[in-house]
Amino acid sequence: MDRGLTNNDMLAIGLTGGIGSGKTQVSDHFAELGVPIIDTDIIARERVAPGQPALADIATAFGRDILTPEGHLNRRALRQLIFDQPDKRRQLEEILHPRIRAEVRSRLRTLATPWCIIVIPLLLESTQQDLVQRILLVDAPAELQLSRTMLRDNVEADEVRKIMASQASRQSRLDLADDVIVNEGSLEQLWQEVEKMYQFYNHLASSCQNH
Repeated sequence: MDRGLTNNDMLAIGLTGGIGSGKTQVSDHFAELGVPIIDTDIIARERVAPGQPALADIATAFGRDILTPEGHLNRRALRQLIFDQPDKRRQLEEILHPRIRAEVRSRLRTLATPWCIIVIPLLLESTQQDLVQRILLVDAPAELQLSRTMLRDNVEADEVRKIMASQASRQSRLDLADDVIVNEGSLEQLWQEVEKMYQFYNHLASSCQNH
């Protein structure tokens, strides 16, 4: 599906999925296969580091209490704030999303490969679909998302359920995805699925460049 244009007709694949679906494992394996990865979560963390203009804007918008005594972003406090107040979530997105988009486009311009992966966890909830030509969904049953996230983040089930409820539904993701990797088995099975998609995207990018 043609959603947007990148430099030199590069095929940009948007990798997305709900919390605990396995996006990081999938993107890490693509990276091991030599695929360039642009991760918007990493960019977001860089943009809210001490000294960055975005962090100053967040502190102005939400108050100094959103910072730790050392001047770092208190992510837990921020997460609780935006979950309880949707208007605060939109305010945060207005601060971060333009900066993230600009950095993604800047990094795309430096690449000389036929295709790349852009990891955008909240791709369907945000206005960033024009950055990619195809959407690859990492899909997992809700109970697996829940158990994985509780184990990974050492958090209670209620907190994970609250996060899941704030994200797009599983069905809405499936409806919009061009390609799907189902992550409900072993790591070996997941690697096999990633490698199948790797071969598919190599072929697809080659076909696009030949037309």
